[in-house]
Amino acid sequence: MTRALLAAASAVALLALGACGDNNTATRSGIWAAGSSTVFPFATRVAENFQRTQGGAAPRVEALGTGGGIQAFCQGVGPTTPDIANASRPMKKSEFELCQKNGVTDIVEIKIGYDGIVIATARTGNSFNFRLEDIYLGLAKDVPGADGAFVPNPATTWNQVNPALPNQRIQVYGPPPTSGTRDAFLELGMAPGAKLIPALAALADADKERFETLAHTVREDQQWIDSGENDNAIVQTLTRTPGSLGVFGFSFLEQNMDTVKAETINGVAPSADTIADGTYPLARSLYIYVKKQHVGVTPGLEQFVMEFMSEASAGRGGYLQDRGLVPLPEDQLAAQRAIAQALTVMTAPN
Repeated sequence: MTRALLAAASAVALLALGACGDNNTATRSGIWAAGSSTVFPFATRVAENFQRTQGGAAPRVEALGTGGGIQAFCQGVGPTTPDIANASRPMKKSEFELCQKNGVTDIVEIKIGYDGIVIATARTGNSFNFRLEDIYLGLAKDVPGADGAFVPNPATTWNQVNPALPNQRIQVYGPPPTSGTRDAFLELGMAPGAKLIPALAALADADKERFETLAHTVREDQQWIDSGENDNAIVQTLTRTPGSLGVFGFSFLEQNMDTVKAETINGVAPSADTIADGTYPLARSLYIYVKKQHVGVTPGLEQFVMEFMSEASAGRGGYLQDRGLVPLPEDQLAAQRAIAQALTVMTAPN
């Protein structure tokens, strides 16, 4: 069959599946979760345990990035859309509105625990203590110039950004725009760092939209390199590329402590304690979004969600902590478990 015929056949198949997706009574044999590469190993571990204890079809878990997972989740109701979106940031207002527009009207938001975003190097590399402003000044596409105007970032080494940093080229491997890790890195690292620079602090008050553009746009001159949704690939790159740095989730750091190390930010190293208490500047919450309209239609969905939030899974000392998840405090976990049990529908994000 020619490539054109294959493409046409694929298009017809997709249209047929889409038509099935409009039928809320249609079923799928197994649970489907898609989204964050950071949440992926946790969801996979829950899926393995759920399938072993419950039997039946193995849950399908895909790492599409937070944005990609939520986009798929919000396409509609039915077997051709995921039951769960895994996310390493909260759902955006625009995403919520897309869901509503496509008939996904009952969404349950559940916080499953914490993670941190780390800036790491190979264990044999130089050590860094970044200030938040160093992150912006090193990685932003445009920075304030000598005359106050914004210019393309001229820094090529870290000591040009801050003399206290090593004289090492700026080469950072990080997640792509579809990644929740990328979004969180911009919100927790780049934007707060920008606000510590007087010209940008003034702009944040005078022209918020312009500030957001400057604070959320990374370099495009190969000093920042998009490396796909697979955080493990970034970890492996650091060991193969001396002098480079990587941006990825704390859970991947814990799994690779023999080969990589995390750098400090404002003098604070990422750890389970500093992430849980918020003293580490790049700490964040992790979420799953459940399509309530699929409960009772997709076999085992409600039970899968409760397994995710069980004490044995998400609790302190649970098997997800072994994978690198920083557990919620007991009172917060109890509150999120109550949301999961009642399937309490979220309200629109601000």
